[in-house]
Amino acid sequence: QVQLVESGGGSVQAGGSLKLSCAASRYITRNYCIGWFRQAPGKEREGVALISSNVGRTDYADSVKGRFTISRDSAKTTFDVQMNSLEDEDTGTYYCAAVFFLRTVVGGCPFAHSSYGYWGQGTQVTVSS
Repeated sequence: QVQLVESGGGSVQAGGSLKLSCAASRYITRNYCIGWFRQAPGKEREGVALISSNVGRTDYADSVKGRFTISRDSAKTTFDVQMNSLEDEDTGTYYCAAVFFLRTVVGGCPFAHSSYGYWGQGTQVTVSS
């Protein structure tokens, strides 16, 4: 079991930056995937930035590549996403999610939100031009 709490959302003008943080209730050591997802009104929840225990491999949705960076702190209790060059289309509620596996994660993390069993409450990001 793990609880996830997001913070750092807010309103920003297009071209600006925000950093979201996901605090986990316990030390997360191995065999995990952590993902940042977003959901805009009327749209399906989509994965945008993922990080795995597999040597810290990161993966990004095409729409955010080169603009978003996901990272984890050395204590492995906080997982952040730095969002730069924000666009109107980045507006939405951002969620942190986690999934744990019985074995070593091989390859990248799944982008499908249905693969993740632990979710934070979400934080709102609004980008205006």
